[in-house]
Amino acid sequence: MNLYSKKQKWKVALTIFALLVVGASLFVSNKIVSKVGEREKERAQQWASAIKKKVELVQLTNNTFSQLRDREREKMELWIDATTEVSKITPLNMNMNYDFPLRIINENKDIPVILLDNNKKVSGNINLGFDTSDIRIAYPELSNEELQKMFNDSLLILAENWEQKNPSFTIEIYKGLFMTYFYDDTEAIKKLEAERDSLITTFNSDLINNEGLVPVLLVDSETEKIIDYNITEYEINEGNKKEIINRLKLANTPIEIDFNNGTTNTLYFDDSAELKQLQYFPYIQFIVIGLFALIGYLIFSTFRKAEQNQVWAGMAKETAHQLGTPLSSLMAWVQLLETQGVDASITVEMQKDVDRLEKVTDRFSKIGSGAKLDSENLGATVENIVTYLRPRISDKVDVEMNIDPYALAKHNASLIEWVVENICKNAVDAMEGVGKLNVEVIKSEDWVYIDIKDNGKGIPSNQTKTIFEPGFSTKSRGWGLGLSLVKRIVKEYHKGSVVVLESEVGVGTTFRISIPC
Repeated sequence: MNLYSKKQKWKVALTIFALLVVGASLFVSNKIVSKVGEREKERAQQWASAIKKKVELVQLTNNTFSQLRDREREKMELWIDATTEVSKITPLNMNMNYDFPLRIINENKDIPVILLDNNKKVSGNINLGFDTSDIRIAYPELSNEELQKMFNDSLLILAENWEQKNPSFTIEIYKGLFMTYFYDDTEAIKKLEAERDSLITTFNSDLINNEGLVPVLLVDSETEKIIDYNITEYEINEGNKKEIINRLKLANTPIEIDFNNGTTNTLYFDDSAELKQLQYFPYIQFIVIGLFALIGYLIFSTFRKAEQNQVWAGMAKETAHQLGTPLSSLMAWVQLLETQGVDASITVEMQKDVDRLEKVTDRFSKIGSGAKLDSENLGATVENIVTYLRPRISDKVDVEMNIDPYALAKHNASLIEWVVENICKNAVDAMEGVGKLNVEVIKSEDWVYIDIKDNGKGIPSNQTKTIFEPGFSTKSRGWGLGLSLVKRIVKEYHKGSVVVLESEVGVGTTFRISIPC
């Protein structure tokens, strides 16, 4: 019992040590994952701040555009007034000074203007940046009239487009004569607007194409309209938008971006693919360590078992060898006593014991070598050993047998007798020499069962498997090898099994030996 207890303590200690190592490894790995996650959150926060700064810059640019357009409109109004004034020159007012309106007209060198009359016909234009010569290059086969018509048609289309951006001016030149002025932004404003659009495009490109950025979804807080996202794992649309937003909410706390102009956006973000993979790393590490530990344990157990087999086989063969000399001597003494006319009952019993010693020697000699299995009546083998044991155990033990006479199975009679003898002796010891021992042999289709039942002190449920371990014994002077040998003989030599079928403390125990037919 002490040997087994010490081995169990070592197992428990090593298991606790292994768990501590694995626990420490998982703790460190989780710490690393947590730090990476925090850094990704910081990156998302920094990116949100960058969005806010860029939007503020765009808003500032838009305000600047608005101011520039207001100034151009004022400049355009002044230019139209000057043009209207000059257009009213007649012979009666030829002597009036028109230097100022003419100077205003001449200063307009950057605002494109198209003038249409009441009938939507082109009356004039300035600062367009192109003329009929440009069209001539593209269409050299056109006549001058066709060329002029195409040019005027182009101006009409251009005037309609301009009016969508900048409202036109309609001026009454003479009674019943109205002229409409259409104008576009100057090249300076267009360049600034292009820079702003490029900034927005760059921002969107950074959002969509930046692989180093965590997966984000930018949503208008008020309308819940998706502004942009860079999530490529799955498609986002109006149908699954709410589901994805809820999923991102569970992954990380959303970041509110207040642009201080009544507009608020919400940034939802997920863990990066690398972080998700890293979260599984501790568990993969745990599995790998477990596999190494299991493989190491199996290798260690295999070597230990092989070493035990060699030791037990060597001890068994040496025991058989040592028993051979005194056994031969005893056989000679029995024969001598028979020739001297000693009471026959004495020599008969002595001969039985000598035969028994021969069987024991035969058993020990078979340990470590292959045992021959014969297809014989297993019930007869069991009955033979129980009959032998009956007069050699306490007469206060009531032995009952229920043997199936047709229980044929391949077995080695000598080894099976050893198995039954070991279990029966343990049962008698458990009953302390007083009780009832029942041995039953049952035949089924594929198996023959040997049930050995006693009404002794029973086995605790936590020991029903460990009693077959080498070194385990409930006896103060026991070596703990009997049941271990029983299991080895049944399992390795006969490909069967031996188990505690049922046991209750203070009631008794039933062992079942299963031998294949």
